[in-house]
Amino acid sequence: MPSHNIYEDELEQAALEWFEELGYETAFAPDISPGGDYPERSDYSDVILEERLKDALKRINADLPQEALDDALHQILVPLNPALIDNNHLFQKMVTDGVNATFRANDGRIVSKQVRIFDFDEVKNNDFLVVNQFTVIENRVEKRPDVVVFVNGIPLVVIELKNLANEDVEISDAYNQIQNYISTIPSLFTYNAFAVISDGVNARAGTITADEDRFMMWRTIDGDEIAPLSRPQLEVLIKGMFEKERLLDIIKNFILFQTDGKDTYKILAGYHQYHAVNKAVESTIRAAITEGDRKIGVVWHTQGSGKSLSMVFYVGKLVLSKELNNPTIVVITDRNDLDDQLFSTFAKSKDLLRQEPVQAQDRADLRKLLTRESGGIIFTTIHKFAPEEKGDSVPVLTDRENVIVIADEAHRSQYGFRAEIVKDDTEADVKYGYAKYMRDALPNASYIGFTGTPISLADKDTRAVFGDYIDIYDMTRAVEDGTTVRIFYESRIAKLELPDELKPVIDDEYEEITEYQEYTQKEKLKSKWSRLEAIVGAEQRVKAIAKDIVEHFEKRLAAQETEVGKGMIVVMSRRIAIDLYKAIVELRPEWHSDDIDKGVIKVVMTGSSSDPKEWQPFIGTKATRERIAKRMKDNKDELKLVIVRDMWLTGFDVPSMHTMYIDKPMQGHNLMQAIARVNRVFREKQGGLIVDYIGIAENLKNALNDYTESDREKTGVDTEVAAAVLVEKYELIKELLHGHDYQKFFTGSASERMSAIVETIDYIIGLREERKNDYLKLVSELSRAYSLCATTDIAEKLNLEVGFHKAVKSGIIKLIPENSKKKTAAEIEAQLNQLVSKSISSNEVIDVLDAVGLNKPNIAILSDEFLEEVRNMKQRNLAVELLNRLLKGKIKTFSKRNLVQSRKFSELLENAIRKYQNRTIETTQVILELIQLAKEINEAHKRGENTGLTEDELAFYDALAENESAKEVMGDDILKQIARDLTEAIRKNLSIDWSIRASVQAKMKMIIKRLLKRYGYPPDKTPKAVEIVMEQAKLMCQNESSGVRYQYQLEREDLPKVAEDSFDI
Repeated sequence: MPSHNIYEDELEQAALEWFEELGYETAFAPDISPGGDYPERSDYSDVILEERLKDALKRINADLPQEALDDALHQILVPLNPALIDNNHLFQKMVTDGVNATFRANDGRIVSKQVRIFDFDEVKNNDFLVVNQFTVIENRVEKRPDVVVFVNGIPLVVIELKNLANEDVEISDAYNQIQNYISTIPSLFTYNAFAVISDGVNARAGTITADEDRFMMWRTIDGDEIAPLSRPQLEVLIKGMFEKERLLDIIKNFILFQTDGKDTYKILAGYHQYHAVNKAVESTIRAAITEGDRKIGVVWHTQGSGKSLSMVFYVGKLVLSKELNNPTIVVITDRNDLDDQLFSTFAKSKDLLRQEPVQAQDRADLRKLLTRESGGIIFTTIHKFAPEEKGDSVPVLTDRENVIVIADEAHRSQYGFRAEIVKDDTEADVKYGYAKYMRDALPNASYIGFTGTPISLADKDTRAVFGDYIDIYDMTRAVEDGTTVRIFYESRIAKLELPDELKPVIDDEYEEITEYQEYTQKEKLKSKWSRLEAIVGAEQRVKAIAKDIVEHFEKRLAAQETEVGKGMIVVMSRRIAIDLYKAIVELRPEWHSDDIDKGVIKVVMTGSSSDPKEWQPFIGTKATRERIAKRMKDNKDELKLVIVRDMWLTGFDVPSMHTMYIDKPMQGHNLMQAIARVNRVFREKQGGLIVDYIGIAENLKNALNDYTESDREKTGVDTEVAAAVLVEKYELIKELLHGHDYQKFFTGSASERMSAIVETIDYIIGLREERKNDYLKLVSELSRAYSLCATTDIAEKLNLEVGFHKAVKSGIIKLIPENSKKKTAAEIEAQLNQLVSKSISSNEVIDVLDAVGLNKPNIAILSDEFLEEVRNMKQRNLAVELLNRLLKGKIKTFSKRNLVQSRKFSELLENAIRKYQNRTIETTQVILELIQLAKEINEAHKRGENTGLTEDELAFYDALAENESAKEVMGDDILKQIARDLTEAIRKNLSIDWSIRASVQAKMKMIIKRLLKRYGYPPDKTPKAVEIVMEQAKLMCQNESSGVRYQYQLEREDLPKVAEDSFDI
């Protein structure tokens, strides 16, 4: 019997084979379920295989009494909380720390001990099982996930597979199915470590709280090299994540929970984080213990790829390392705001770290914290290691060898050793790089650097402190993996049309002055920096930039594939920040608000009471900056733009930020870190854009010199490249539409524009399926390219064209409205904004069906009046497409109840559409055939009432009556009686999983055969009838199980008596 899920089944079998290659036991779920050949569950609501768990607990905790094991078993089986995420979090603690069980010792005392659920030291001590088609019933809802991975009887991973051969099914459907399981059978996810989704081509892994874009690929099996594209992603993921030792490592060390106070998030490490951390741990043991050179190395993972979390996972493993014997971890940054951000990430991860990290408040506090005997995670800025006064030496704070120093952004100059002579009028003093002071304080510590940008080839200091690279994850790979998006570059200098004296010139000797220095070291401001700042901040120039930013940003927002989006403006000084803010709100007064929690634009800067009075409203406290940050991260908040000087240029993540305007000289690492603010993944975001007002192109090129070759080629690509793609796709669309005129869209009234859209929809449908799909694909590519380069001259010329084609595409896809109610004027306008790109405004456009004059309230019932309206439509191809979609929907509804009828109607519909696609029949003739089919379907819906049969009985009647000769021989009344008896017999014998259990199916076939024989059904027609009745029974079973209306029961051997006797079994 052919199955539309044949490819899904093959994918499932392939997955099981890959697990078998890893040494897993496999089982078919019905065999181990109630009523199976080897039952391991007493009820379909049981998600844990209890005997396996009991055996594992006994095996792993051989030294503990049975009372302790029983207590642990009870705690595992009975979750404490009503919320799934809380139970899942609690179970994760049991995974890592064991179950705290109590029992009475021999001397009568109540003792508590940790009972381990998994043996992380001896892999063979664990029981690995993979089960397919695992049915779970919870709250009368039955679900059957494709594959469940059990370790020691606990369901740790759920795998959902989708049909590779079905074009309508994507990996998103597998993600949605997992979400459906989480809401309907949450008990299965109480113990879930992570879920896997695959459509045969793609495969991803993610946690129960992850959005779809956070389900990530696992691209390597051994961690040494990326798997070739020719190897199935699902195979790479299974062999890369489920090798037994690796799976245990992942569930123990690479899953963490974080909360923002409101929501809890569960985070699974990516493959690049997993392998980098394990390499780093190995290197740490080498540097600190075995070889003792104290140089652990550098992990270069591009910004946006989860570097801070990699550091957390790394520390989590160090804390447990037996070789390091409870090490002290010192985490160093070079700025207070970075110290706060990183500390916050660690503080949220205290479960994994098994302790609360602490932050050194000042030099004295740091010295006090470092005098401890062992343990501890201490955060500090590097400046706190410097001597307090001139000539002061730095005392040895600890000479222990198990001290690990982690430097964030390890390449900065202050990590150097270099001596510098500092002179004043009377004396000279020697000042060293901070690395020397740090080494003096911690002489036997080992050093590791984590960086989002590469170490310069010329940077000898960093290598002297940290050693060489441990792991590299560059921008190109992060983009390929979907961890980050590409960064594009656009220069707007020429657009400003400023006189030469207002065009700043940056040379190599330019030295950046930080915000802190700007208001504490006034004497330095008489330098080259202040002369440049005066040009950059000239009133005429600031106003020109304000005007350009407003226009540019509004176009960017309108062109994005997703409606949410934020931007950041980086300026040279706090004075310019304030002047630019005033110039922007002069152009857009509605963007301003005195209220910190309102307004579209804000300035983020520090300052003091000695700053000018008019600056004071803009100088924020730490608390106000945190409120603005929270607003910026909230996609629903109206705050869209922030102006910064150097706050937030590192470590500040807003995934929806897609544009950064730079009007400040920047170079090297600082430039690369700043531009990474726009490379975060967010919904449909196609890329981040850097807009240059000051001339950083050369600096960007130089900064990329230390990057990998592929990064140099693919980062900071000019938006003109995207514009060239836009033109190419536009030309291909024009070619496709050759001979069709839609010019009135650009010249006519709103109603003429709408008719141009409808006529084009009709024309494209008339091109038939393949060309229609080409058009839809080209328009998607066109709008993606447009979202990247909407502000270029070329894109502005094609603005209306893009809007038009997006409208046509939307019309084809959304031909049938979601509901048939009449729309309000506001809804019509909202739909217009979606249909026709936001760059086109009008109040008259209505959806496609309104535009062709159809009366929608009758659409769902395919009434005669509606069919007559369709027959009279001018747009003939549109009429065919509309009828085809509506009839498909009707037949789909039928197919859930009546197999024979739905197949008959499907064939008729396919034949008519095939003739239309092949142009062997006039469009008018096809419309008449489809209208006739619609009427037949309407009639078929009423048949049950006329025959006196229920829906199920009618379906079995059709299955039996499909054979005309049987119908003639037996007569209508006998067939109706058989149908009634069949319905009753089958319903009484339905049991869970029967449709995938061979033994139960054989029994069901026997019931059907005996019943047909009893009534004298023609023997030569019986096998075919049994086959069809079995298929219909499976359909009935699916309908029944969706509400679990039947009791799950085990069949007894005796078969039913027939006819008027009871059909009880």
